[in-house]
Amino acid sequence: MLRKLSGDPECRNGTCPTLWGTEDARNYVVQGYVITDPELLAQLDLPEGETAVLVPAAVLEEYFRAQR
Repeated sequence: MLRKLSGDPECRNGTCPTLWGTEDARNYVVQGYVITDPELLAQLDLPEGETAVLVPAAVLEEYFRAQR
């Protein structure tokens, strides 16, 4: 089971970038925009089975602000 930790405060439709935590609090799931730019992907050198997403800074800032 996932629990929502923070989301994009600019979100208007409910399906925006979001930070989720697993029930056991040992992992995070990041929902964001899939990176398709070949130059950015080449810099990451991702192994098979992994992907990268862009997440607005506000999503993570909201989470860390709430942790203080």
